[in-house]
Amino acid sequence: MKRLQRLRSNIHLRNLCAQTEFNSSQLIQPLFIVEGLSQDEDIKGLKGTRRLKRESALKQIELDLEAGVRQFILFNVPQTKASESFNHNFSSQTILEIKKRFGDSLQLWIDTCLCSLTTHGHCCVFHDNGTRNHESTLKEIALTALSYAQAGADGISPSDMMDGRVSAIRKILDEKNFENTPIMSYSTKFSSQFYGPFRNAADSSPKFGDRTQYQIDVRNPRDAMNASLRCAEEGADLLMVKPAMTSLDLIQPISTLTGLGVGAYQVSGEYASLVLLAEAGLVSFEKALLETWHVLKRGGAQYIITYGARLAKELGVKNP
Repeated sequence: MKRLQRLRSNIHLRNLCAQTEFNSSQLIQPLFIVEGLSQDEDIKGLKGTRRLKRESALKQIELDLEAGVRQFILFNVPQTKASESFNHNFSSQTILEIKKRFGDSLQLWIDTCLCSLTTHGHCCVFHDNGTRNHESTLKEIALTALSYAQAGADGISPSDMMDGRVSAIRKILDEKNFENTPIMSYSTKFSSQFYGPFRNAADSSPKFGDRTQYQIDVRNPRDAMNASLRCAEEGADLLMVKPAMTSLDLIQPISTLTGLGVGAYQVSGEYASLVLLAEAGLVSFEKALLETWHVLKRGGAQYIITYGARLAKELGVKNP
């Protein structure tokens, strides 16, 4: 049964889903928390975003809350990798510590994929013969989502693009009494050249091949629409396009087709292009960033994942 009340369950979700205004709670700030770092690390191209130790991340969240950020999406990067049967201790402990310290003052979404967990950097489990093991992949993704929910995640955000993963996640969450935990699905995710800085940040570059067999071909809008429709039918509460600007034509059609709020991920390459243009003296970074947000809202984006969410207050985006 579709639970419409999931997205009404707290003030952060209600502000995220407000349809008649653009407010700072509709901007989601990514965080990269990395196990085993001796010191925080800059991410080339992502001005103001770093790979953080857990202790540093807690301090950063405190600063972000003071700046008006209320929505975060967490990318956990564990030190130990595997090919299956993944250990979620680092991620679970990180989620526990964030929620223990900050409680209901924030909405904590967790990116749910296997690419940062695997030895090979792909978003799936493989058979011994090198082909994708779809059944095992869905099982591992569902178990990963459950571990995050049990640790206190406010929302699950699957990004792997495997057929059936939203259904598998919804099923296990409902069975384990997390039926009110919303799913924000990366429902239309293209195979793109704009992910480079992120893959360095999340330690998720494929060690062989690429992801063209499971991410969407940028030439195929029908496939993009069907991917989001599938996620909606499987129980996603919110949908997403990625990359943002190169998917601008699809946001409103997907929302019309599915009846769900559709967000946009301003991916690392898109954000870094503004940084590099500004460093070359060709644009005002702040004005260009704000312009892109308004264009995405004009295109129908319900929410925006952006590395500049923590700048919203100084750029004049109103608090709800």
